[in-house]
Amino acid sequence: MKDSRDAVMNDKSSKSSSVSPLPLILDVDDFKGDFSFDALFGNLVNELLPSFHDEETYSSEGHGSGVGGNDALSNGHLRGDAAKSAAPLFPEVDKLLALFKDSYKELVDLRKQVDGRLFNLKKEVSVQDSKHRKTLAELEKGVDGLFDSFARLDSRISSVGQTAAKIGDHLQSADAQRETASQTIELIKYLMEFNSSPGDLMELSPLFSDDSRVAEAASIAQKLRSFAEEDIGRQGIGAPPVMGNAAASRGLEVAVANLQDYCNELENRLLARFDAASQRRELSSMAECAKILSQFNRGTSAMQHYVATRPMFIDVEVMNADTRLVLGDQGAQASPSNVARGLSSLYKEITDTVRKEAATIMAVFPSPNEVMSILVQRVLEQRVTALLDKLLVKPSLVNLPPMEEGGLLLYLRMLAVAYEKTQELARDLRAVGCGDLDVEGLTESLFSAHKDEYPEQEQASLRQLYHAKMEELRAESQQISESTGTIGRSKGASVASSHQQISVTVVTEFVRWNEEAISRCTLFSSQPATLATNVRAVFTCLLDQVSQYITEGLERAREGLTDAANLRERFMIGTSVSRRVAAAAASAAEAAATAGESSFRSFMVAVQRCGSSVAIVQQYFANSISRLLLPVDGAHAASCEEMATAMSSAETAAYKGLQQCIETVMAEVERLLSAEQKSTDYRSPDDGIAPDHRPTNACTRVVAYLSRVLESAFTALEGLNKQAFLSELGNRLHKGLLNHWQKFTFNPSGGLRLKRDITEYGEFVRSFNAPSVDEKFELLGIMANVFIVAPESLSTLFEGTPSIRKDSQRFIQLREDYKSAKLAARLSSLWPSSS
Repeated sequence: MKDSRDAVMNDKSSKSSSVSPLPLILDVDDFKGDFSFDALFGNLVNELLPSFHDEETYSSEGHGSGVGGNDALSNGHLRGDAAKSAAPLFPEVDKLLALFKDSYKELVDLRKQVDGRLFNLKKEVSVQDSKHRKTLAELEKGVDGLFDSFARLDSRISSVGQTAAKIGDHLQSADAQRETASQTIELIKYLMEFNSSPGDLMELSPLFSDDSRVAEAASIAQKLRSFAEEDIGRQGIGAPPVMGNAAASRGLEVAVANLQDYCNELENRLLARFDAASQRRELSSMAECAKILSQFNRGTSAMQHYVATRPMFIDVEVMNADTRLVLGDQGAQASPSNVARGLSSLYKEITDTVRKEAATIMAVFPSPNEVMSILVQRVLEQRVTALLDKLLVKPSLVNLPPMEEGGLLLYLRMLAVAYEKTQELARDLRAVGCGDLDVEGLTESLFSAHKDEYPEQEQASLRQLYHAKMEELRAESQQISESTGTIGRSKGASVASSHQQISVTVVTEFVRWNEEAISRCTLFSSQPATLATNVRAVFTCLLDQVSQYITEGLERAREGLTDAANLRERFMIGTSVSRRVAAAAASAAEAAATAGESSFRSFMVAVQRCGSSVAIVQQYFANSISRLLLPVDGAHAASCEEMATAMSSAETAAYKGLQQCIETVMAEVERLLSAEQKSTDYRSPDDGIAPDHRPTNACTRVVAYLSRVLESAFTALEGLNKQAFLSELGNRLHKGLLNHWQKFTFNPSGGLRLKRDITEYGEFVRSFNAPSVDEKFELLGIMANVFIVAPESLSTLFEGTPSIRKDSQRFIQLREDYKSAKLAARLSSLWPSSS
């Protein structure tokens, strides 16, 4: 097509007239690949359009310059000759139209050609597709047949393989049978040698006497013996043998006897060789002998022989050295600390020895774990047991060891030390290696006889310690009493009582004993239920000890209060006595009061120490006992109940003693009021002198006494106990003062003096922190007004407080003007209910 275009261009250049162009030749290849319509169109028209463009370019570059400036008009038309010579606007339009028509015709022809070719290709593709489908069907049939052939071939191969395997098995079995038959022939020959005559081992093959072939000889001898013994067993189980079988059986019995003798002789020879190699420390020779000896009873004889020949089992000096190391010099009493150090050193030495032996055993024996099991068992059962038998001599619970020799406590401490250290040894031996041996269980069995009665021994030890401590305290008290010299009976009793006071240090010592016992319970009791049972039993001992000790201490303190009360009763005298007798009685009463005050303080100290002791026990229970009892249902609650029951006796003694303390205080208050209160204190003469607003001497003495004596009560008592005691004392003081004032007559100035005394008493009892007592003394202050107000004002005095009307009536009767003012008639008219 390009050539035709070039021809057209050449023709156009040679001719200037309008001639129709040659037909274009379009090729189908022009439309293949990256087809572009713009490129096709450009190729068609560029053959004609370039001439026009050339002419236009030529005219614009200067050939028409003469016209450019002069003939051109503003509207773009040319004038004159310029207009005539101008070219047409589209000079090639006819040629282009003809070209487009020819191109169209050629495109239509090309389309028809392409359609024809497509039709032919479709027909050809259809034919080829049919052929291809036919070929594929034939190939599928061939492949199916090929698979069938392969399956038949695989089945055949499998059958052939199974046949070959069966043949191989038969061949292997036949070879094994041949080998067995060959060995059997050899064994029968050797068996015939041993079957020659009883005890005759001289005619044996060189194999059985060659030291270089001893392993082979041992193996053959073991096989012969097994065979002969098995045959004799079958003969014994079966029916009675015929003559031939009987002879054979007797022959085999001879062979068995000779084989046994030979095996024994060979085993002894190997053991001798093993010993010789062991002395030379030739581990390879020892291992060779041990390997051969493993064929005799699985090597048990070699293992046991090796363990039995260790120096620590056969050297008596080793056992003596163990005893000296742990127990010290003979005749000296060993202490638990020294025994602990000795056992630590001894057990470390044993562990090091076993570790060294373990290295040898690993290098020598085929089954080292079994040898280690035998070795460790021998160590515990022989060496350790021999030492424990000397260290722990189980005491009798009927005749306890005396405290001078350490008592039962020394045995328990030794037992705990030995048990703990032996358990450590068991763990160390387990780490070194002991095969399948239950070393922990074996260690427990060493102490089983000692642990059977352990709880009873622990309780017996605590009781022994308590009795010894009580004896010690009584001896100290007696010694102190004797050293005080000659004193009065009451004073001496008070001094003796003071030296037997409850001691918190002693109770702390009880707790320390119990704590040590609980630590042993924890050590010896592995099961929670057993531990809880033992802990409860041991803790109950502490409760009994503390309860008995503080109860006895409170009772001794009460004895001092009782003695003081007896002294007061002895020196009570009547009113009609001589002055000298009265003075002597007053002096004796002062001494009794001093004894009562001293006994009061002593009892308060006892109560305080009793409370501290109980607090120590409760704290010990919370910190150390509870966690051991909680894992077992009901154990903690039962122990709490036991603790409350044990302390009830002490609480009873304390309650009785506090009641006696109140009696002692009130007796002294009454004595002071009787001795110091004057009749003129509340009925001072009306002499124009200003009234005395100070408390009476009796009030001052009573308040001073109460302040002094109750100081110990404020310190000793706490909480509800303190509140109850002071409330009771305040009520008793209120009642005692009321009864005391009933003995006097009051005038108005005396009423003011009484009101001052009541204020003093009220301020003192306010330190009791008892609201009910404070209220009673406030009402006393109100009632004291009956002595101060005028008779006509009495009716309005109690309008706000009708609750004290009854006591007020009694007070009104004590007025100095009760009769003169005719207050009885006045009161009966005011309070008719009182008549």
